[in-house]
Amino acid sequence: MTTSAQIVPLLKDPERLENRLVEIPPEPGVYFMRDGSDRIIYIGKSRKLRSRVRSYFRDSQKLSERIATMVKQVTEIEFIVTDTEAEALALEANLIKQHQPYFNVLLKDDKKYPYVCITWSEEYPRIFITRKRKSGKEKDKFYGPYTDSHLLREILRISKRIFALKQRPQPLFKDRPCLNYDLGRCPGVCQKLITPEEYRKTVQKVAMVFQGRSQELIDILSIQMQKSAEALNFESAARIRDQITGLKSLSSNQKVALPDDTISRDAIALAADDKHACIQLFQIRAGQLVGRLGFVADTHAEPGAILQRVLEEHYQAADAVEIPAEILVQHELPDGEILADVLTQRKQRKVTILAPQRQTKAELIEMVERNAQFELQRMQKLGDRNHQAMQDLTAILDLPDLPHRIEGYDISHIQGANAVASQVVFLDGISANQHYRHYKIKNPTVTAGHSDDFASLAEVIQRRFRKYSEDPELLRQGNPDFPDLIMIDGGKGQLSSVVAVLQEMNLLEDLRVVSLAKQREEIFLPGESAPLSTEAEQPGVQLLRRLRDEAHRFAVSFHRQQRSDKLTRSRLDEIPGLGHHRQKQLLAHFRSVDYIRQATPTQLAEVAGIGPRLAQEIYDYFHPS
Repeated sequence: MTTSAQIVPLLKDPERLENRLVEIPPEPGVYFMRDGSDRIIYIGKSRKLRSRVRSYFRDSQKLSERIATMVKQVTEIEFIVTDTEAEALALEANLIKQHQPYFNVLLKDDKKYPYVCITWSEEYPRIFITRKRKSGKEKDKFYGPYTDSHLLREILRISKRIFALKQRPQPLFKDRPCLNYDLGRCPGVCQKLITPEEYRKTVQKVAMVFQGRSQELIDILSIQMQKSAEALNFESAARIRDQITGLKSLSSNQKVALPDDTISRDAIALAADDKHACIQLFQIRAGQLVGRLGFVADTHAEPGAILQRVLEEHYQAADAVEIPAEILVQHELPDGEILADVLTQRKQRKVTILAPQRQTKAELIEMVERNAQFELQRMQKLGDRNHQAMQDLTAILDLPDLPHRIEGYDISHIQGANAVASQVVFLDGISANQHYRHYKIKNPTVTAGHSDDFASLAEVIQRRFRKYSEDPELLRQGNPDFPDLIMIDGGKGQLSSVVAVLQEMNLLEDLRVVSLAKQREEIFLPGESAPLSTEAEQPGVQLLRRLRDEAHRFAVSFHRQQRSDKLTRSRLDEIPGLGHHRQKQLLAHFRSVDYIRQATPTQLAEVAGIGPRLAQEIYDYFHPS
């Protein structure tokens, strides 16, 4: 049996590559690229599978750096043939969503633009702003990303004022609602004074605002207001009237002059340099600009292909009612007709995609393109500063290339208690939160009253890079998870402990590691007793300082969380018969130890798994008299 470590990339085995390419039919379908660990690293579609897959291996000079790196790792190619190109498009979208291959990430998750999330997976859905479009729950819905975070927060604030929604993340009182309920701003979700079904109807109205369907919602509410007035329910009619007034205040004063302002339409355009493309998508409903979404992509394809991929990913996550009747594009899409057919089937109404060349619609595209250009210029300025910092750091440390991935590590504890570590990651000088990691220190010698930062750092580094020591094949060039530089928060002692463990793992030659001391912002290298001659304010040192400060912040926040959890559970641990699982159930029900202390035995017994006898013991513990 052939192991994954024995499989060589197809580029290094031309005969096997040619045999595999010949087996691929010239028909529409979806193709998979797998690496030596049998992981799917890329999924694509094509109307002619053989020619599309062959193009990856024909001329690497025409490939982007990201795709060229991917091709070097491909050890196997698989495919699924479909009857039509539309089926291939739908199948590709579903498979990417299911497997989430690393090299399929077109839209960068750089936390630049915020989203709105509605947690439909919960009994009483929450509405909040986030910069991470991941929840792990399929029913949760995301809207965005929005380019104007200030305006987005204002819309959410006004929405909570217009509609009776949950106002607090946690209940203020255990057994009664807070003042928001008396003011009519909250329906009493914490005490379940409203049924989940009724509350969801309210949240659905708010969702219509973020779907760009405010006018449709106003029309619905107007009918409800009229019916309430005819039924002499004037209080309800007045409340709906206020909601309509608030919704109208949300509408933008900016009108988009188009011949037909009854058609809902989206307009999309991009501005690109040799590395990145900034894409802007304007949502226009009834002649009004109701939303401006922003995306960032790698420039690895023709502009039309980039726009098509953005539209595919955007509308894949959208409800059918959110798909507009008309989509204006800056460039012709390579598979525009197929995408239009797929969207038409989903919407059950005709969807048109066109690239206007003149008159009002062309002027709209020009306006979108200008906004994209401004976003690109802003990104270039930030990129130039980061590039300058990385160039300076490369010169300081005498690195062979710019450090694309830099990892920073720090330890946090209070005299050894609740010791934790942080791993933060900067990609091209920008924090990449999706790659951050927490570690709980497991070393038995690190206990309350006895701290050991050296041993703690050695443990974390050993756990982080153990897999590379056990499987040297993972060290191959192009592994996106392998850092170009490691920064340790500390001085010579901390650095020496890390160097020692890397030597034991035979990884010191493959990893470049430095430390940054806080007191004088000094950089130390392995084996050197004196720090490097640098200035604290030069760009490269400032980059390491930002990384160090972020690692420290992340470690401290996790330490505080662990300490808080331990303090919360320490009192409950003293109650006989109350195990960890039942503690979780109690805290989930009462939210805090103070509420548990105030509860009666009958209220305690209402919690699942807490019988009358245990409820009495819990009560007696908090009321010994």
